Amino acid sequence: MELAELVRRSGVGDEAAFAALYDATSATVYGVTVRVTRSPEIAAEVLQEVYLMAWQQAARFDPARGSVLGWLCTLAHRRAVDRIRQVARERDREQAWENRRVGTPADETWQEVEQALDTEAVRAGMGALTGRQREAVTLAYHGGCTDQEVAQRLEIPLGTAKARIRDGLKNLRSALGVRP
Repeated sequence: MELAELVRRSGVGDEAAFAALYDATSATVYGVTVRVTRSPEIAAEVLQEVYLMAWQQAARFDPARGSVLGWLCTLAHRRAVDRIRQVARERDREQAWENRRVGTPADETWQEVEQALDTEAVRAGMGALTGRQREAVTLAYHGGCTDQEVAQRLEIPLGTAKARIRDGLKNLRSALGVRP
């Protein structure tokens, strides 16, 4: 029986005709999917999807527009390319997630170096502050105290505590070479 006739009969729900169509064409269609995907497992999945699409679209197949094998191979090629793109996107997402989650050893090493340099620079900058400024800034930023709590702990007026913190940060920025 001719392939176009098998597709026509499949289009009206003839399962035996569809089985015959599958038997006659699946090896060729599978070959297309394997060449595109380069994976027998993915190719088998794509093949299944292609024949599901063929079953669903059989009633719309027009033999005047091309051969049955050409139609099936076109469906297979397009679906295989889509699958490859999907797999690549999934791999990229997983890699990006893994990089964010774990980081690479080189990134960790560089972050440790940057942190050590930053810590050293801040220590040197803190040394440039007056004792009162250093005490107020340390309570506010390292101790997590509010301006009110800094004033209470240092037993100074609130305005004085705010001024010491502000001036200390201004001097620290200057010592670190940060422009306001």
